[in-house]
This record gives sequence, structure tokens and C-alpha cells, in this order.
Amino acid sequence: MSYPLRPLHLAAEIGGPPRYDPVHHTGLAQLAERGALDFVTLGDSFARPGPDALAALSRVAPATRRIGLVPTVTTTHTEPFHVSSAVATLDWVSRGRAGWCVDVSTTAAEARLFGRGPAAPAAALWEEAGEAAEAGARLWDSWEDDAEIRDAATGRFLDRDKLHRTDFEGAAFGVRGPAVVPRPPQGHPVTVVDGTAEQARETAARHADVVLVRAGTPERTAGIRDDVLRRAAAHGRDPGTLRVLAALTVDLGDAESTPEPGLESGLPLAGHGTYYRGGPVDLADLITQWHRSGAVDGFHLTPITPGRDLERIVNGTVALLQHRSLFRTFYPGGTLREHLGLARPANRYARRGERV
Repeated sequence: MSYPLRPLHLAAEIGGPPRYDPVHHTGLAQLAERGALDFVTLGDSFARPGPDALAALSRVAPATRRIGLVPTVTTTHTEPFHVSSAVATLDWVSRGRAGWCVDVSTTAAEARLFGRGPAAPAAALWEEAGEAAEAGARLWDSWEDDAEIRDAATGRFLDRDKLHRTDFEGAAFGVRGPAVVPRPPQGHPVTVVDGTAEQARETAARHADVVLVRAGTPERTAGIRDDVLRRAAAHGRDPGTLRVLAALTVDLGDAESTPEPGLESGLPLAGHGTYYRGGPVDLADLITQWHRSGAVDGFHLTPITPGRDLERIVNGTVALLQHRSLFRTFYPGGTLREHLGLARPANRYARRGERV
């Protein structure tokens, strides 16, 4: 299946071994911003120690101006109402640059941390994640954009006619609403889902704005992309509103060395994704090849050593792509949705005129 070639999108992970110094994550986000990357992600999991990714990026937000901020947020063992409020808050404090990478917690050890029940199968967890994403979107819409009046003369703070109940009922939870945080600047913060695993693809197709794909060749990547986009169309979505990024772990330790045998044109699977080792120039060539083939809209790069490799990505790979006029040199807009070429969603309740 062929799709029109879109502008190249680039993102990077700024996590790694646990770091508790805010200067660390802030410095990496500022470095990525100097390269005009679309967004940075910060991984998180209940299975390992480390700071809360969403809270950490809320600290990074005032120290950056344009780059998108996308923490990993698990929908397992958490409450959708609280998650949606926290993500909306990140969108407010970043002035419209927030997203969230939806994830699930699959292990028995993580379940024991909360004590609510045993670990569930991945398929059930991803179904719950989809419901959490739907509930979050409804909560973000539960305030119309002009619901706040702030009229001191009359003492009216809100127009109650512009607040709406969500009345969402899922298999594992129900959410009445409305939210306690006003509608975010972007309407809906950007939703990111890793759609590589079969169990996650339906959630990606129904709810994601950005889909990450981990596969070893452009052909395999394009196959997963086509599957997700077909499913999205079956749900009544315009496939053109999804951005598909190849997820790649990057080791630029030998700055200008040639890739190891087998890495020149195809990337072997390594652990939870694909792995690249080589120099910044070779990485730029690979990104160019995959993007021009139409396999992906861009790349999400995870530096194996963030402090070292992100600098080489920005000052080497990205600079070369910019020199070739393949990647922008500045941000044309201010929000993450604008970086990605995505429209601000209309408010579903405002159209229907529902009332509290």
C-alpha cells in the first residue's frame, strides 16, 4: 500500500539508567530542541526504579520552548481520571507541547506492588489501555474551550452549560466526569502507542496519533504500518492523521565507523526492538533511505548512551539531514500537534450540545 511522502519527523528518547538530577533530563531535552526534533520521550515502568516520567517532564517543560514532551504512562494499575488530569496538566505547563506514550504493566511483580489483583494477559491489558485512552479523550473534551468565564462582576467562574459528563463505561472501570482540569491547549495531547506487538495494534489503530514500529527492514516496517492504517480506516479514522515512526536503538560509540556486518541495509532484531551501530553519517543515510522508500514518516531514536549518542545524533546525523534539506532547521509552530502536522481535534460534546 502506497502513501504520499510526508515531511520527515524525528524524535528521541532521553531516558536510560535512573537519574534524579533535573539538570540531566533538562539538558538532553534542550539538546534535542536545538536540533528541532519533534519530541523527546522519557520511558517509565513500575518494574524498575527511577523518577516518574510525567513529573520529570513537567519539570523540563519551563526550561524548553518548542520541543514536544512525551512521557511513558502505564494504564495498568492506574486511574484514567488521574492520568488524564496529569497529562492535561503537562500540556498546560508546556503550552501545548505534551503527549503521552501509552503502555501496560504485564508482570506479576508489578501487580504485587499495588495488590489489587493478579497480572492479566497482554491482550486484556491493551484492551484496557484503549479504554483508558478513550476515557482520557472524553475527559479532555468535557470542558469546552470557552467554559471559563472568570467574570468578577457577576462572580461566575464557569459556564456550566459548557461542562459535560463523559459517562464512560469500560470493562474494568467507569468515568463520569467532567474533568477537573480545563481542556488542554492542544485539545487532546498527542497519543503515542508502540504498535509492534499484535496485542497493541488495535489500540494504536483506534487511539494513536503516532505509532512506533520496531522491525528490522523497511519492508517489515511498512507491513506493520499498513496493518495499523487498515485497522484505523476500519474504525472510521483517516489514515492520513496517523504518523508512523520506526523505533531504533542507536549506538554511535565509534563515531564514523562502518556498521557491523548485516547492518548496512537491514537491522537485526535485538531485545525489544531494532539496534543500529555505526556512525552519524551512516545513520543519516539509513534514515534517508527508509523515509524515501515510503516505509515510515520518520524515526524515534533511543541512544544507548544518552549523554554521548544524543549529541552525535543532533550535531551529526540531524545536522547532515538538515544540510541535505531533508529535515527542518526551525519549528514552524508552537505545539506538538503543529510539529507533526496534526489538526487540533474538535470537541465532541460541543458539537452535540450535551449538558451537565
